[in-house]
Amino acid sequence: MKVVLFCGGLGMRMREGPTGAPKPMNMIGDRPLLWHVMRYYAHFGHKDFILCLGYGASAVKDYFVHYDETQSNDFTLVGGGRGIELHSTDISDWKVSFIDTGLNSTIGERLMRVRPLVEQEPMFLANYADTLTDAPLDKMVERFRAAPQATVSMLAVPPVSTHHVVEVSEDGLVTGVVPVRELAQWENGGYFIMRPDIFEVLREGEDMVPTAFHRLVPGGRMLAQRYHGFWRAADTFKDRVELEDMFHKGQCPWMLWDPHRGVSLPHPADAVLAG
Repeated sequence: MKVVLFCGGLGMRMREGPTGAPKPMNMIGDRPLLWHVMRYYAHFGHKDFILCLGYGASAVKDYFVHYDETQSNDFTLVGGGRGIELHSTDISDWKVSFIDTGLNSTIGERLMRVRPLVEQEPMFLANYADTLTDAPLDKMVERFRAAPQATVSMLAVPPVSTHHVVEVSEDGLVTGVVPVRELAQWENGGYFIMRPDIFEVLREGEDMVPTAFHRLVPGGRMLAQRYHGFWRAADTFKDRVELEDMFHKGQCPWMLWDPHRGVSLPHPADAVLAG
């Protein structure tokens, strides 16, 4: 299936000093966040990418136009250093479309801009370009395919906040202190699977989440796939530092394609549960 990735946001909370690169181009190890997301999809056989560009588009284009396979693959120098024999490749069988979707467009508007590239597909994938997971995409696609009434499937994850909710009685006494993650609530985790009728509910000037999605809810046209496993949004510089630390420790559950780093971390349940 085709994979639409939203790469054009300003990413203000991620920046450390002046930079012209968008948030998905921040590095995790030897590759940017965007590459890690794309590599996840490629692991499941989805290698036809549509990048919705905006802020920092030139940084994304330059990276792939001048892509260096030696940064993440073993290789042998031959001919006195004049030639390279790669032992493996990352992107040789990828197709990547670079589409300008506007500097200040919403996610919904960016999706509308690439409609001609996906509207003839039975289904397509879409996601933010800065969230990582080890969720079983193949099982998610199977469940969505078995729900023909659904227009959109989204990954639903527990709240990631480390804060605590304080329960207070009417007279001001604290009756409980509960970690946010233990609440019976779920966050939008991205990793959308969509059918083309999503375009029926998108409007110019509006965002996809929550406005367009609200139009799908009354008809039961949204499927949530709940997941307790690894999921991380790189929203801030602190998030990126933590992911970078995981990379250097070789504890990267999202890197399913790498037997050396893609080590699963313990969690309560590793199954995706149908909505």
